[in-house]
Amino acid sequence: MVEIMSNQVSARKTNDEKLSKDGKKTVTTAFLGFTVDMIDVYLPIIALAPAMIYFQPANLSPTIATTLYFTIFVLSLIGRPIGSFIFGFAGDKIGRRKTTLIAILGLAVTTFIIALLPGYSVWGLGGIISIAALRFLSGIFMGGEYTSANPLAMETSPKSKRGVFGGLINAGFPLGTIIVSVSTLITLSFLPAGDASAPYSVWGWRIPFLLGALLSFVLFIYSYFELPESEVWKTSKKTTNPLKALFSKDHFGQLGQVFLLMSGVWFVTNAIISSLPGMLKMLNVSSTISTYSQLFANIVLFALFILAGAVSQKAGRKTVLTIFGVLSFTIAPIVYFFLLQSGYQNTVQLIILVIAVHALVVPVFGVLTSYITERFDTSVRASGYGVGYSLALVIPAMTPFIMLGLQNFMPYVYTPIVILIIGGICITIGALLGPETKDVDF
Repeated sequence: MVEIMSNQVSARKTNDEKLSKDGKKTVTTAFLGFTVDMIDVYLPIIALAPAMIYFQPANLSPTIATTLYFTIFVLSLIGRPIGSFIFGFAGDKIGRRKTTLIAILGLAVTTFIIALLPGYSVWGLGGIISIAALRFLSGIFMGGEYTSANPLAMETSPKSKRGVFGGLINAGFPLGTIIVSVSTLITLSFLPAGDASAPYSVWGWRIPFLLGALLSFVLFIYSYFELPESEVWKTSKKTTNPLKALFSKDHFGQLGQVFLLMSGVWFVTNAIISSLPGMLKMLNVSSTISTYSQLFANIVLFALFILAGAVSQKAGRKTVLTIFGVLSFTIAPIVYFFLLQSGYQNTVQLIILVIAVHALVVPVFGVLTSYITERFDTSVRASGYGVGYSLALVIPAMTPFIMLGLQNFMPYVYTPIVILIIGGICITIGALLGPETKDVDF
C-alpha cells in the first residue's frame, strides 16, 4: 500500500514537471514574441544605423549625429512603460491572451509603416520625426507584448522548470539581434552603404524592417489560432483595479525593489548594447565589422541566457542576479575600457572583447522573466511584471544626455563605462533587497 502511494506521488511529481500542450504553446508564443520584440527594438540600432545619413541633414557633428541615433532608440524605450501600464491593466482584467494579440498586431503595423518612410531629401525633417513618432508608438506595443505573453507562459510552466523556460523566452533577445544582424550583413553585402544616395541608405535598410513586420504578422496569425488563455488567471480572484492594487502598500515594496533592479539592468543594457555600436562608429570601425562583432556576441548570449535561467533554478534567482550585478561594476568595466582604448584596432581582438563584455553582463536577462513574475500575485502579475520591467526604463532612457554631460569631465567615448558601473551597483542592491523566489507557488 505504501509502495503504491509512493508511486502515485512520484508519478504526480513527474507530471507536474512536464510542460503541457497548452504550456508548450504559451512558451513558444512568448519566445517568438520576445524574438520579434527584440527584432523591432534593434532594427534602428543595427539595420538603420548605416543609413541614418539618409534621414538627417548633412554635415552634422559626430556627437550630435550619435545623440540623434540614440534618441531614436530611446523613444521606443520611453513608449514601453506606457504600454506596460495599458496592457498590464488589460492583461489582469480581460486576460493575457487578448492583450498579447493586440500588442503583436500593433507592432507589426508600426514596423511595416517605418519601412515605407522617405528620407531627408523628400520630406526634410519629416522623415526623422515620423520615425521618432512611430518608434514611440511601437514601443507601446513592445511593452504590451511581453507584459501579457511572459506571465502567461510562466503561469503554464511547471515550477521546477520556470527558470529554464524563462531563460529560453528571454533568449529571444539575442536571437532577435542575430536575425537583424544577419539580414543587415546580407543586405550590406549586396547594397553598400555610404552617403545618403548609396543603395543601402536609400532602400536597403528597409529589407530588415519588412522582415520584422512579416514575422510579427505571422506570429499574430499563429497566436490567434493556437494561444490559450491562462488557467491560473481564469481561476484566480480578480481585483477591480490592478494598477491601484499594484501601487498600494501591499505591493508597492515589491514594485520598488523590482524597479531598482530593472533600472540597473537598463543602465547596463544602454551602456553595452545601445551605446557600443555608436562608440565603435566614432572610433572608425566599419559597419560590417561592428555588425559581425555583435552577431558573434549574440550567438554566445543565446546559450548563456538559457544557462543563466537553468542555474537560477538550482542556485537561486537572487544569487545569479547578484553575481551579474557585481560583474557589471568590477570586471566588465575593465574589459570595456580596454576595448575602447585600443582593442578595436584589431578585428579578431575586437570580436573577442565585444563577446567578453556582453557575456559578463547581459545574461542577467535570462533570470528576469521567472524572477519578476514570481514576485507578484496572480491578480497583479501582468501589471507588476510590465510596470516593474518597463517603468524602470525611464531614468536609464536619459543615458544619451547623461553621457553628453559626462563628456565635460572625460572623453565622450569612455562615458558608457560610467553608465555600466551605475547599472551594476543598482542590480546588486536591488537583488540583495529582494527575497529568493524560485520556490514560489502560483
